[in-house]
Amino acid sequence: MSQPQMETRIATSIMERYFEKLRDCLTLDVALVGAGPSSLVAAGDLARRGFKTAIFESRLAPGGGVWGGGMLFNEVVVQEDVLSILKDFGISAQPAGEGFLTCDAVELAAALILGACRAGARIFNAVQVQDLMVREGRVAGVVINWAPVARLEMHVDPLVIAARAVVDGSGHPSVAAEMAARKAGLRLDTPTGGIVGEKPMWMELGENATVENTKRLCPGLYAAGMAANNVQGGYRMGPVFGGMLKSGRKVAELIAWDLRA
Repeated sequence: MSQPQMETRIATSIMERYFEKLRDCLTLDVALVGAGPSSLVAAGDLARRGFKTAIFESRLAPGGGVWGGGMLFNEVVVQEDVLSILKDFGISAQPAGEGFLTCDAVELAAALILGACRAGARIFNAVQVQDLMVREGRVAGVVINWAPVARLEMHVDPLVIAARAVVDGSGHPSVAAEMAARKAGLRLDTPTGGIVGEKPMWMELGENATVENTKRLCPGLYAAGMAANNVQGGYRMGPVFGGMLKSGRKVAELIAWDLRA
């Protein structure tokens, strides 16, 4: 095979396989906004249960804030009660005393990504959710575009992904919930009906609130992880991730129950 033929074959293979994946995900059971730890756990759990699931991550690397650990010391802390989740994703941990464990941040992020993919979830990186599709008071999908298109402020129309459930796993900005409240005028299941806003650092309360605040916000829209805390007015946690992992498992259970009800 001559060199031009090889290059064409490689380019063709990439294009064909990518658009095959994208075409298959134009209609989903669950679309997740952001590929942080809660979304990755949720996507893996939902895919293992047979739901067609895809994550849309605006950055090139999925994993959210896990990679850098605390202030670029790439270790993170989790609680012992998430050992079952760590085991499900093949993640090792070391005792840290007083009910805590430490995990290598790179291993944690990589294993969550690999686990979600091997379970059958699709991850589309460098793809930004720019809007929601809403039908008769229900969130019915997400509107996507290339993340560089948005950063360069290019006027390029997006595409739409239909989904029976959408999870806001976008972290501190809670972009999907913000769009639901501001653009769609949907009342969220919060004390104010809108986004309350994240409180300052208080790890113990923030960890507990992350799981408590994981819920359905309105028909078709759920929040997990730090997005849930921002929407409900919870405290920030820092480089402790047990609550994030449990939040992902909880939102998967909520969605599985709702979609099969």
